[in-house]
Amino acid sequence: MRAGKDYDPMTTLTEASSSAAGLQIKRHFTRPDVHPYDEVEWEKRSAAIIAEDGKTVFEQKDVEIPKEWSQRATNVVASKYFRGPLVAETIVHHEQGEIKREASVRQLIDRVVGAIRDWGCKDGYFTGEEEAQVFADELTHLILYQKAAFNSPVWFNVGVEEKPQCSACFILSVQDTMDSILDWCRTEGMIFKGGSGSVCRRCARRGRRYRRAGWHQGRYRSCGAPTPSPGRSSRGARRGGQRRW
Repeated sequence: MRAGKDYDPMTTLTEASSSAAGLQIKRHFTRPDVHPYDEVEWEKRSAAIIAEDGKTVFEQKDVEIPKEWSQRATNVVASKYFRGPLVAETIVHHEQGEIKREASVRQLIDRVVGAIRDWGCKDGYFTGEEEAQVFADELTHLILYQKAAFNSPVWFNVGVEEKPQCSACFILSVQDTMDSILDWCRTEGMIFKGGSGSVCRRCARRGRRYRRAGWHQGRYRSCGAPTPSPGRSSRGARRGGQRRW
């Protein structure tokens, strides 16, 4: 379909799914009488991140993990993706209300899969509750057996924010004005806050040897996003870190 002036991909996709009476999802990996969680063996472990100097920078005990998962997977999931503050008691967040840290992969998967299932029900992607449950069971199986995985912002934000930031990377641009440069810095900061990364098209900015317009007439110095950056990928994309609460 050609994207005309009034074309809205989300609206069009929703209308298409509704007119086709749902996505008509079938079971491939699961059975209706057995929940995916009941097909794997679970155990409780301690998750820990040890620095080079031997100091423990993260630790969470009694984490419920599928027995087949490696210790590295345990450490990554618990330290990066479990929602909530690393304290024993429940705290009250000024926006999120009461928050208690997740302690099981079941909670993590249920949070994300449940939110996506609810969106599908709301927007008419399923014929009914039965098909929605098939979708949830199949997606749970894929994640549980590590046949597929979402990017980090999905684990950080889905099931937490009303309109979660899910993309792994954003492409930005900046113009040759101070307002545009400052807007870029703010936008990139908010992207990092949600755990995503960004790349920026900066070819519109003049070189450092050229003078800026205005009363000061100072030489133009490279003005980038706040440094040091939270991280940098092998391709030069700047990225955010773990979701902060």
